[in-house]
This record gives sequence, structure tokens and C-alpha cells, in this order.
Amino acid sequence: MNKQGIRARAAVAASAVAVAATVWGVTALVDPGDPMPRQNVSRQKDAEPGQQQQPQLIPESIAHASEAGANAVNITIDDGPDPRWTPKVLDVLKKYDVKATFCMIGPQAKDHPDLVKQVVAAGHRLCDHTMDHDTSMDKKPLAYQEQQILEAKKLIEEAAGGGAKVDYYRAPGGAFTPDSRRIAAANGMRPLGWNVDTKDFEKPGTAAIVEAVKREIANGPTVLFHDGGGNRTQTVEALDQVLAWLKEQGRPTGFPVRSS
Repeated sequence: MNKQGIRARAAVAASAVAVAATVWGVTALVDPGDPMPRQNVSRQKDAEPGQQQQPQLIPESIAHASEAGANAVNITIDDGPDPRWTPKVLDVLKKYDVKATFCMIGPQAKDHPDLVKQVVAAGHRLCDHTMDHDTSMDKKPLAYQEQQILEAKKLIEEAAGGGAKVDYYRAPGGAFTPDSRRIAAANGMRPLGWNVDTKDFEKPGTAAIVEAVKREIANGPTVLFHDGGGNRTQTVEALDQVLAWLKEQGRPTGFPVRSS
């Protein structure tokens, strides 16, 4: 009887230890006081030889700030590169020592790798603007969105060479979806919208483009221009005037935020 009692007490003690360990494990993985949910490290796939695992640092939310501070303006250029207009835009940016973000179409980048390299060499950043600029992407299946985003990223980076990376993703016409934002962030690209639509794509006249910037800049820091999609004479002229005005206003320019 004495031996049976000892065995019973030992079993109870072992069960208590197991329960305590289980409770501790759950608490360690799901801590309601921890703002960052933790991962079960033991289930992570090992990195391939020569590769390093990196934590997800890019938010899925659309960027609405500038790395250069609250008073800064982000200049963004869409739909290129274009052999006629991208060099002219680069010249204006160089004139004012301004860095911009170029949102490129995948096939355009593939066709004009020299221009992509010029953009990178001048210190500007790259943005993925999909393969086909389909403004109805938000109504398309997940597989289609993924193909449009990731194939364009690949072509842009191949055209840039030298290990250059695409830092942002801009949906055509602003047709973002939760899926497209997730795909972009998971592949190191911050979703990027705009706050000021210059309407330069419609060729409303240089003065109208400049006035749109002055009127809407209070909406936020990111300004939308184009270097692709047709004759961009008005865009080049307006960009020159806008950058001169920003300089007069004492407003710096910068890049959109990526990680906050």
C-alpha cells in the first residue's frame, strides 16, 4: 500500500509539472501585453545556405509620410521609364538636387534598362507599378495580382542590376487590395499611394498642374507626376516650377517612409 501511495503521488506531481509547462509555453507565445506577436521559432523553416532570414519589417499600410520630416514633400514619377521623357525629368530633379521615387512598369523597365540604371545611379528610389497598369486590379483574382506585382518587381530589379532593390509598390489608379498590400510588404515593398494628384496625365496645362500642387499639398506630402504615357512636356515644365516653389517655401524633399 505504501509503494502504491508513493507511485500515485509521483504521478500527480508529474502531471502538475506538465500542466505548468504547457501553460508557460502558451503564455510565452501569446502574451496579451506584448504588442508584437511572437513566432514559434522551432517551426520556422531553416534558411537556405548563403541566405539570411530577416524579420518582416515593411508594414502593409499605405505610406503617408516622408522620411525627411513633417514639412517634407515626396516627389513620385509614374509609368516610365520613357526614353524621351525620363531623361528630361532626371535633368530637372538634378537641377534642384531633388531625389524622387520612380514607379515603373515592368515591361518598360525591361525595354529600357539603361534608364533604370540612370535613375538608380542618380540616387533615386524604385517603385513597382505592375506589369500592365491594370486599374481594375482590385477586382481581379489573387493569383493575377501576385503575378502583376512580382513579375514587375523582378524585371525592374534585373534592369537596374547591381543588387538594386524595389522599395515601394504603387497600385495602378490606386486600386489597392488587402491582398496586394500584403504581397508587396511580404516582398520588401511598402505600399505607396499619393496625396496630391497633379492630373498631369490629362495634360491640363502647365499652370493647372502647378496650381494643383499648391492647392492640394495640405492633403499630405506625396505628389504624383508622370514620365510615361505620352507627351510629358507640361509635366517637365510644371515639375521645374513646383520644385522652384518648394525651394522658395523652404520645404525639403525626401522619400516616402518604408518601415513606420
